[in-house]
Amino acid sequence: MSDNVQQRIDDLVKNNRVVLFMKGTAQFPMCGFSGRAVQILKACGVSDLTTFNVLEDEAVRQGIKEYANWPTIPQLYVNGEFVGGSDIMMEMYQAGELQQVLSAQ
Repeated sequence: MSDNVQQRIDDLVKNNRVVLFMKGTAQFPMCGFSGRAVQILKACGVSDLTTFNVLEDEAVRQGIKEYANWPTIPQLYVNGEFVGGSDIMMEMYQAGELQQVLSAQ
């Protein structure tokens, strides 16, 4: 992965409180997992969600997998930290953990 792609990803993650790398947009998710991730975040009351549509940038689509050493998309970052994909988000949401992570400043 090029340093430029790594830097772009790093800037997005560090300059936005809640970032979701996904297929599609929050308004029009392009896969079920991305759609579920957006619904979970809405249920948690997230109002400052930043999304990145990996379908529009192949370099970021591949680079994000290396960035977190996580093979699938969507990927959620909160306060600069990798949280996980939609399955982990769902487990954390059901346990009340995701709400705590999202409420932390």
